[in-house]
Amino acid sequence: MTMSTPRPKALRLETLWNPPADGKEFSYVLRLKNLGTEPLSNFSLCVSGPGRVDPAGRVEGATVSQRLSNFTEFQPPANFVLGAGETWAISVYALSWQFRHWTDGATSGYLALADGSTIVLTIEPTRSSVSNAPLKRGAEIYPVPVNAPVQVSIIPWPNHVAVASRRPLPAGFAPQAQSVAGEAATRSFAALVEHLFAVEGIVRSEAEGAVPVALKDAAGFGPEAYRLSFEGETITIEASSQTGYLYGLVTLGQIWRGARLHPEVFQFPASGEIVDEPSMGWRGLHLDVARQFYGAAEVKKLLAVLAWNKLNRFHWHLSDDEAWRVEIDAYPDLTAVGAWRGHGLAVPPLLGSSPARTGGYYTKAAIREIVAQAKGFGVEIVPEIDVPGHCYAMLQAIPELRDPAEVGSYYSVQGFPDNCINPAREKTYEIIETILSELIELFPFKTIHLGADEVPLGAWSGSPEALERLRSVAGDEVADAHAKRLNVVTNTHGADDIHGSGAAILQAEFLSRVQRFLASKGCITGGWEEAAHGDVIDKSKSYLCSWRNVEVSAELAERGYEIVVCPGQVYYLDMALRPDWDEPGASWAGTSDAEKLYNFDPIGGWTASQKQKLLGIQACIWSEPMTDRAVFDRLVFPRISALAETGWTKPSSKSWERFRALAGLMPLLYGLQQS
Repeated sequence: MTMSTPRPKALRLETLWNPPADGKEFSYVLRLKNLGTEPLSNFSLCVSGPGRVDPAGRVEGATVSQRLSNFTEFQPPANFVLGAGETWAISVYALSWQFRHWTDGATSGYLALADGSTIVLTIEPTRSSVSNAPLKRGAEIYPVPVNAPVQVSIIPWPNHVAVASRRPLPAGFAPQAQSVAGEAATRSFAALVEHLFAVEGIVRSEAEGAVPVALKDAAGFGPEAYRLSFEGETITIEASSQTGYLYGLVTLGQIWRGARLHPEVFQFPASGEIVDEPSMGWRGLHLDVARQFYGAAEVKKLLAVLAWNKLNRFHWHLSDDEAWRVEIDAYPDLTAVGAWRGHGLAVPPLLGSSPARTGGYYTKAAIREIVAQAKGFGVEIVPEIDVPGHCYAMLQAIPELRDPAEVGSYYSVQGFPDNCINPAREKTYEIIETILSELIELFPFKTIHLGADEVPLGAWSGSPEALERLRSVAGDEVADAHAKRLNVVTNTHGADDIHGSGAAILQAEFLSRVQRFLASKGCITGGWEEAAHGDVIDKSKSYLCSWRNVEVSAELAERGYEIVVCPGQVYYLDMALRPDWDEPGASWAGTSDAEKLYNFDPIGGWTASQKQKLLGIQACIWSEPMTDRAVFDRLVFPRISALAETGWTKPSSKSWERFRALAGLMPLLYGLQQS
């Protein structure tokens, strides 16, 4: 590995997007400026994404010497010298997609020198030649109106709210439990508000003026249901479970914060009741920690945010092409190699990574802490190890997962070559079952997500082992046709439907075997919708996350699969809020602001029988554009709360006007609002 060495050189990289106009083709222009007093030579320029340069396309001013997905190395002309005060310009006319937002361009850049060292560059966000609008970061501000449509602040809105009059705002609350479940909820609520509102004093002792809150066991309540009642000086929460008590306390805390922060708008009730339970059982959030790494403290706070929104599932995307993030004792190279990116490493700098060794992973001790906290917050964690595709980092760590006689290359939609572990190798199953056994021990919810998405059409087409297996299960004609897919390049999300292809047959066999293994351990298997190819997995012991559209979700439900609805057009939180250049994010699936997400019907057009297969809904945070944590806050909030209300509140009780008036009171992860 080489060192990233600060140098006394004044260098700046500027990038510009020129969209096609007046018959002219688009161009992506990179300008390296030498603002110092010394010339520079014997170097190359390295940049990373999310935008991907096509190495086979036209590039002027440089040649592409290396490219892996969104990482590109540009080589200057022979004997090139960048003199003091001069600019080296590179024009790129070949990209995987035309840029649409300022986060599409390079988010990091550095020079690689002949001696193996590097110089980190100051890099400006990519500008557009047709937009001078200020680039947007930070969550959108939702001001609380003077005339809010409700007198109490609660998200998601409960099933039944009948409260009246106003009493002086309590200094805080001292929950008084009468059961083990109540005591556990009291501890969890204290931890929750410590994460989110540490200095506000929602939970305090009676010596500090707190009002007691009686937590009473009551029969007939569902596992997440509660009743919160106000009667003079008495506040009571009735429930039958720890989570029910916790949600009652969350509602009480939300009412208190609204009345404390906006006393002219909201009241703290003196009488009445709130009776509540969710309309959907699965109310989830997915977080991709492979593209960008989020430390354990960030994950813990995000889980607190989920609990404050009464979301109850955390889908933890722990591996992808760009990184492997979970400690596995049997295969230490998974984290020693796969958890890190950097110049000269097995995985180069990607998606804004610096040339220095960057990344990280979750130790087993950290995971146990996170799982325990989540359980207390009413959140079950579903780990995802994405197989058999999206495995580039995994393959760098464990090359035995690839047929050593494999020739040629196929490419994933994200531009990774040969990124699928081989389903024809017995060694593959030995490794996967060992990894899954360690995961099962860490995640007691016993639901393991296997991914199974975006396997390229050409996967394993150059593998003699895979082709031999394909001949045995599907015949010579299918195997011969699959062998001809060698060097196929996949260009766009979902453009190549592998259903019925040789790759789909091999993946189906792989998933069937791994799912049987998980079932033998008492586990439910999760997968993205592509796991349905071949209809080979046991539908009684599995579920699918459907990401394309509600029509596909309905069709899969009709085929008997349990479905979590998470269509990319609306529920993918990496999608930009709007199509404007100054908005961050992606938009290959479309754009979706909070109002669109809030009003979206995830089961629109479903039949009654299809609805019986609905587990619930889930938002997905894919992290490619989120190098900047202010971008994270902008893309996630308040859309996560809008999803929470869809999953909890009855459709007849939803109101965008009410939600918009209350959204500004919900917590952010980083607290970064639009300036």
